[in-house]
Amino acid sequence: MPRRLLRALHGAALALPLLLHCTACLADACPDWSPERAERELHTLATQITRWDSAYHRDGQSLVDDALYDQARARLAAWSRCFPTAARVPDALAAAAGPVEHPVAHTGLAKLDDVAAMEAWIAGQGDLWVQPKVDGVAVSLVYQDGVLAQAISRGDGRHGQDWTANARRIAAIPATLASGPGRQVLQGELYWRLHGHVQAEAGGVGARGKVAGLLARQTLSAEEGRRIGLFVWDWPDGPAEMAERLGGLRRLGFDSPEFTHAVAHADDIARWREHWYRQPLPFASDGLVIRHGQRPPAERWQAVPPHWAVAWKYPAEQALAAVRAVEFRIGRRGRITPLLHLEPQRLEGRRIARVSVGSLARWRALDIRPGDQVAVRLAGLTIPRLDGVVWQTDERAALAVPDPARHHPLSCWQAQEAGCAGQFHARLVWLSGRQGLALDGIGPGTWQTLQDSGQLRGLLDWLSLDEAQLGALPGFGAQRAATVWRSLQAARQRPFERWLRALGLPSSGNARLAVDWQSLAMRSEADWQAAGASVRQARQLQAFFAHPEVGALRRQLQSTGVAGF
Repeated sequence: MPRRLLRALHGAALALPLLLHCTACLADACPDWSPERAERELHTLATQITRWDSAYHRDGQSLVDDALYDQARARLAAWSRCFPTAARVPDALAAAAGPVEHPVAHTGLAKLDDVAAMEAWIAGQGDLWVQPKVDGVAVSLVYQDGVLAQAISRGDGRHGQDWTANARRIAAIPATLASGPGRQVLQGELYWRLHGHVQAEAGGVGARGKVAGLLARQTLSAEEGRRIGLFVWDWPDGPAEMAERLGGLRRLGFDSPEFTHAVAHADDIARWREHWYRQPLPFASDGLVIRHGQRPPAERWQAVPPHWAVAWKYPAEQALAAVRAVEFRIGRRGRITPLLHLEPQRLEGRRIARVSVGSLARWRALDIRPGDQVAVRLAGLTIPRLDGVVWQTDERAALAVPDPARHHPLSCWQAQEAGCAGQFHARLVWLSGRQGLALDGIGPGTWQTLQDSGQLRGLLDWLSLDEAQLGALPGFGAQRAATVWRSLQAARQRPFERWLRALGLPSSGNARLAVDWQSLAMRSEADWQAAGASVRQARQLQAFFAHPEVGALRRQLQSTGVAGF
């Protein structure tokens, strides 16, 4: 069933003990806002949620991932508790209700957040069953004397839209049932058919939104009707016992009984959840449903999460994260990379506190500021990736953005140059790293201490430091000073080509390098091309050797006796 409709029932769901296992976003401390700003921020988010709801329920368009929608509503609810006088929690179901009354209310489902919540929910319970939580759109099918009479969208759980005309074009919905006289009501999920779909690998692939969009249209084509499947997850007027209901649904021709299994222990439930997450299914699914076999009579059902069924969802594919700060990192060649520092979130078991925007151009296009809410996912299960901005804070903080015109491969050789601290530090880190001089025990922290102490003005000033000077630095001490000094002295013995790379020599392509500086410095662009460099590489190499700061570094190395200079 549509997940965002269920989350809209947050008032009732939050009252349940199982939701005491709150998510990271609900656990965040209240923002340090003035009442005026709180009013603006809550209004901004409430307006955004209303826009999402309207597009989804009116046009069948999903403008935001369901997991992000859930987290956004949870965040709005949390902010509303922090600032009750500014609270504006829009009613998502207001846009969903339709003119047709359900013969039996759609209850929706509350969710469990983790294993502990699942174990607490099933404690002392028997007659437990599990099903995949099919990722589609919920529907009521009403049969009168065995003939399909109505198909009703879930709507607000009490009233929905009339989908009967399109339902007759969906091959998976039987036009007739061998159920005898009287009325029969089925509740289920219309889903987009997928062949061998593995949720852990492919995610939701927009399957639910595809069905929602098609059913929002006036007509379906025959091919579209064939691509929509039906998963019947309840038979409100069916037999009281689950085993009998499943047998009856199987005789009526439905395949959902094949995906419904009795369980006795938490381990059984966890095993089925993992199985359906990682094994091929004919539909997208976003979790597992745990239910009691017996439930109250249908006339007592209400459009709120019931006590006899609950959802345990799969790990979220995306996390909603608030931006704490925007840092602009400058690499040794002058590339500016914006880095977002986030309110920490957990995603697939990993703690996410930072994410790269990728490029200055992308940051400018997205205009991300502290307080904005962004969507983050894991690329390859390890590296955080920014998917985009979910919504922007009302207050746009001013940021000191580096000028890309001032940063390039031949800029920032001196620490004291304005705006050069980051690029100068990156040059030092490159110089001592594996691709450069490979100096043991010399990393970013060591260079930062030397920079902060004022000991380094130029890139090679560390060559003149002695052990006593190092020992006087904060956090060093005699032993560390001795180790660092020995490593720095070892740099003098590194071969000429390794020194060239450490200084930042541009790529020379297929061009052979001479064994001394003078021979390389005398080459023209044409000479470099004749030696095997591309036109671009030749231009960069000639500019490198001709640059006055590079020449000064060469003279500094000459004076210390490094071979080749």
